[in-house]
Amino acid sequence: MNPELSNTAVSREVAALLLDIQAIQLNPESPFTWSSGWKSPIYCDNRLSLSYPNVRTFIKQALAKEIQEKYPEVEAIAGVATAGIPQGALVAEELGLPFIYVRSKPKGHGMQNMIEGKVTKGQKVVVIEDLVSTGGSSLKAVEALRSADFEVVGMGAIFTYGFSLADDNFKQAQIPLFTLSNYSIMLEVALEKEYISREALESLEEWRKNPSEWRRD
Repeated sequence: MNPELSNTAVSREVAALLLDIQAIQLNPESPFTWSSGWKSPIYCDNRLSLSYPNVRTFIKQALAKEIQEKYPEVEAIAGVATAGIPQGALVAEELGLPFIYVRSKPKGHGMQNMIEGKVTKGQKVVVIEDLVSTGGSSLKAVEALRSADFEVVGMGAIFTYGFSLADDNFKQAQIPLFTLSNYSIMLEVALEKEYISREALESLEEWRKNPSEWRRD
């Protein structure tokens, strides 16, 4: 189950915007190291989009439009801590819906909440993420929402690397996922805009096939 993309024009525009503001950085010569230990030629920080009103507005409206079309029954929006919180709040505001967010772990004091906001059992929720890699943190939030008796009807994200592991994880959890853009489309745009050379493109494509082993010492 590959994540469903919004239309190609939107996907390309989102990729171009993220590249232009350097929310996505590509550097196969001097790769980044993820917390998992993977070497990566890409670093994606979609929180930067919040600092650019035109970019955050485009993303907000694109996510809202997809949700209206795919999940007209939606009753609330949930953001995944931490980067999905502001994106989710923007989308909830655009749609005029209640907003909640899901912590990565229960709050250490007070009510020790995992979910912040009004919990309404049976409420149909769409979850918002900024970025999907393996899907682990996203699906942990889904589990927390389901445990609180929300009905999670789907998830939307700004960008995905498109790993097969993530596809398998979402399929197993029975959560439909749509993304505004993805790694393959981003590479096409990056090459056209001359952010990368054709030589670099080959290395970037190799990483996508086997990220855990790419340039492993």
